[in-house]
Amino acid sequence: MKKTYIIAILVSMSILTFSCKKFLDLKPVSTPITTDFFKTANEANSAVAGCYSLLRTALNNKTITYYAYGDVATDEYSSFGGVEDMNDVGNVNWSLPVAATSDYRTMINLRRWDNFYRVIDNANLCIQNIPGIDFTTDNSGNDLVVTKNNLIGEAYFMRAFTYFYISRVWGDVPLVIKSVNAGDAVSTARTPQATVLAQCISDLKKAIPLMQYGYVNSNNRAVRANRGSAFALLAHIYAWQQDYQNCAAAADSVIKRGNYQLVDRSSTGYLSIYKGQSTEGIFEIAQSASNEGSTAGIPFYTTKAPYNTLINGSAVFVMNTDHLNSLFADTTDLRLKNAFAFTGTTDPICIKYSNFQYTQQNTNQIAVAYYNIIVFRLSDIILLRAEALAAIGQSAPAITLLNQIRTAAGIKPYSGTADELFEAIIDERGRELFLEGHRFYDLVRLARQKGIAEFGDTKISLSEFNRGKYYWPIDPILITLDNSLKQTPYWSSKL
Repeated sequence: MKKTYIIAILVSMSILTFSCKKFLDLKPVSTPITTDFFKTANEANSAVAGCYSLLRTALNNKTITYYAYGDVATDEYSSFGGVEDMNDVGNVNWSLPVAATSDYRTMINLRRWDNFYRVIDNANLCIQNIPGIDFTTDNSGNDLVVTKNNLIGEAYFMRAFTYFYISRVWGDVPLVIKSVNAGDAVSTARTPQATVLAQCISDLKKAIPLMQYGYVNSNNRAVRANRGSAFALLAHIYAWQQDYQNCAAAADSVIKRGNYQLVDRSSTGYLSIYKGQSTEGIFEIAQSASNEGSTAGIPFYTTKAPYNTLINGSAVFVMNTDHLNSLFADTTDLRLKNAFAFTGTTDPICIKYSNFQYTQQNTNQIAVAYYNIIVFRLSDIILLRAEALAAIGQSAPAITLLNQIRTAAGIKPYSGTADELFEAIIDERGRELFLEGHRFYDLVRLARQKGIAEFGDTKISLSEFNRGKYYWPIDPILITLDNSLKQTPYWSSKL
């Protein structure tokens, strides 16, 4: 029987521990994980840590995956220099022909979901095996800080998050909720998105009672999921489904009970959000510790001297100045002042990820960027609740939440009409969450709710949107490996 490529890659994977010492300080596991691995509480903790590490790998694939999916194909930037395939990504030319032998190419990697299924398989193993472990003591007879319930909850969260993430990218995706051995692997067709999202919600409803608000160890703030992270994810899933009543309720749980606080936008401390683990961080991918810095990726494409002294001349990614000037028509906006530089010129830059340190490597000076991927933070959830309330006709409380974010940014309260409110909230998210991996999905929700396509006609017109162009194709390599997989409908005649 032909084995699907998804399953085949999973059985050969090796679990990786998370390298951030503030997160966990565990000995790496270098052999393929099996059910025999799950014998002690420490091993369970290490296995869950592996989920986070594998997710970081998936979101950093080709150094920029998270931002390629969430920002590049929007109105934020107009061109992308010579970065491989990135102009075609930005122009939604996702059917770009690439030879299968060129599997190193960015376009091929962005059209494949391999790395995400490694996260899912690891989470499946944790869900299946951690409940059977005795958590009374570890091998040394010591009491454990991490509880069994929290670990199981984290595993459910990681599976739900990963499935939601890839559902937003590809739409229908194969649903695999049990880890399988190579001998048992069978072909796996794409599952309807509605079924996948129902599984995500089911997972989160199991996770939430097992998890707590807050953190036993403050060093784990935001980089390990907790109950607040789970409710934030649940709110985003409901928003994607246009179930705004439930979205509003889930977001309210985060805002009222999560104990998160907005960072002061009037100070230079605003950039601490992107270094990671700020007071408003809800869920982040940790990569800001001394052993996690990056020498490639979004900081290097979007900055220049003096913020990165090794990049002279223009930034690699060219910002859409018309969009920036329209978005920040009020130039007193504290976010414009603190998160951007060279505004008013032909080459403005976003400096959210400009936390560079320099080191010498042989005879060359190397710039290393330290930043976390900020997946969910408090302002995101406040505005998501405002969006939900606007969608269900509760304009007054929606405006109150919108104005909370506008006041923090030092700009005037909202003065538009109730009919304009939903789009105004999406615009506010554009200001607040610029280059944070949200813009593309926000524009999808705007097009669904209001029939307004702001991607640009050369990228995705409203007609193309209605035919599903916003979902990525899967690379032909995957279909060749498993013919039960069918191409994303819009792209089926183009690849």
